[in-house]
Amino acid sequence: MARSFDYIIVGAGSAGCVIAEGLSASHSVLLIEAGGSDRSLDVAIPAAFAKNFKTKRDWRFESEPEASAAGRRLFLPRGKVLGGSSSINAMIYIRGRRSDYDRWESLGATGWGWDSVFPVFRAMESNQRFENQFHGSGGPVRVEDLRSPNSYTRRFIEAALEAGLPANGDFNGETQEGVGYFQVTQHRGRRWSAANAFLHAAITRPTLAVSTDSHCLRVIVEAERAIGVEYTTDAGVERAYADSEVIVAAGAFGSPQILQLSGIGDPAHLAGIGVKTIVESRHVGLHMKDHAIIGVIQRSLAGGTLDDAESIRHLLEWLFLRRGPLTSNVAEAGAFVRSNSSSAEPDLEFHFAPVFFDNHGMTPLEGHAYSLGSLLMHPSSEGTVKAASGDHKKAPRIVGNYLNEPADVDALMSSVRKAREVLAASPFDDVRGEEMLPGSHVTSDDDLRGFVHDRFELLYHPVGTCRIGDVANGVVSPDLSVHGMIGLRVADASVMPATISGNTNAASMMIGSRAVDLILGRESGPP
Repeated sequence: MARSFDYIIVGAGSAGCVIAEGLSASHSVLLIEAGGSDRSLDVAIPAAFAKNFKTKRDWRFESEPEASAAGRRLFLPRGKVLGGSSSINAMIYIRGRRSDYDRWESLGATGWGWDSVFPVFRAMESNQRFENQFHGSGGPVRVEDLRSPNSYTRRFIEAALEAGLPANGDFNGETQEGVGYFQVTQHRGRRWSAANAFLHAAITRPTLAVSTDSHCLRVIVEAERAIGVEYTTDAGVERAYADSEVIVAAGAFGSPQILQLSGIGDPAHLAGIGVKTIVESRHVGLHMKDHAIIGVIQRSLAGGTLDDAESIRHLLEWLFLRRGPLTSNVAEAGAFVRSNSSSAEPDLEFHFAPVFFDNHGMTPLEGHAYSLGSLLMHPSSEGTVKAASGDHKKAPRIVGNYLNEPADVDALMSSVRKAREVLAASPFDDVRGEEMLPGSHVTSDDDLRGFVHDRFELLYHPVGTCRIGDVANGVVSPDLSVHGMIGLRVADASVMPATISGNTNAASMMIGSRAVDLILGRESGPP
């Protein structure tokens, strides 16, 4: 017999966990998650995050062959586990800049400017080091300094300062530009995901039902109103009904696919996959953007990197003391820099890792190395996410069109030159070995351009596929309601009208928190 709830949420990721906790405090809620439990050492141990890639905790998405990537299919990991991608990410806490959210508002996301979203960020945060006008101290999201940063990371910061970058002790403070240590979503050396921050405290409530290993087939629609969802469990296909609303929070790849399989999308695409159009919404699955990254890897002549972090001694150190190299998030420090002097603000984000980090951390190395990668924060190119068929088991077709714009390639070429300048500075003199990537022979503009196309990857920040906008340009209104529908909202990174300057996990949790306020009427919504 089908059950009925006040609200149904599809997806227990960074936004979905926040929404489930907020709504279940006063209403009955069903939370549907395709993955399973987050109780695993590979989730809890920060340095082990890449071990979750291509496992049962990962959707294992890939792009279609990309012409700009020498025909490669690019790996696009997404969390398929309680906590979603916050359970398998590198835990870097970056909110983005005022200009990012003011740009959202200028693009039609009325009420999503910095002055509206900043109080939400501050209320969510419990910062270990800062309690000032930029940070909060009493929220559920733990933001802490790394407990045992690697000595190579200190070398990187000193080298970047020598190369002329300004020091920055707080990337979420007054200014973003400069070099420094990242703060991370950890608590005493352990990952602190959205599930830790929000879901685990609420999961024992009688008002909250959590159905794991459950795939959403579609939203059930009657007379353009969402009344429930159809989903699979071990017992077969089940239905649940929502007396108030259905909230889709399945991420930038999952949410557009669910809308499309529910009959909400471009009629021509839906007809091609055998789905009847219920609501014409031509922007579903369009406008996808992600952060492309390219790296320089240097062999080390000495030990002491994270390449020897896996040992019984270090595991015991983490288990009993929550210290040591396993507390590392791998990308321990970074920098925000401008690719050229004409850039009004930084457009590149560097990540330094005291380890050989190639092929998403899945390629082993004998010996030691350190890596410096940079991502392009505001790419010009846009891609698409479209259901490949009417079968929910088939992954969507993801076409990124990454780096199709020459300016994007030029910016990443500039980042390689800057990375080399930093790694050539004196703090690395006594450990510097050969340049493994791109290799010392890669020097000309043509060689660098070829290297970027041949080796760039994505840094797991897809956004925009159900973006906020008016009915002619977006999928959801500023209150996150799906255009043309009653009782259906989308709340996750897919609603972002544009990329932000940095990692997207904090912004996704902010979207979840604002969704709760909008749903419960604590915000009236933009006019």
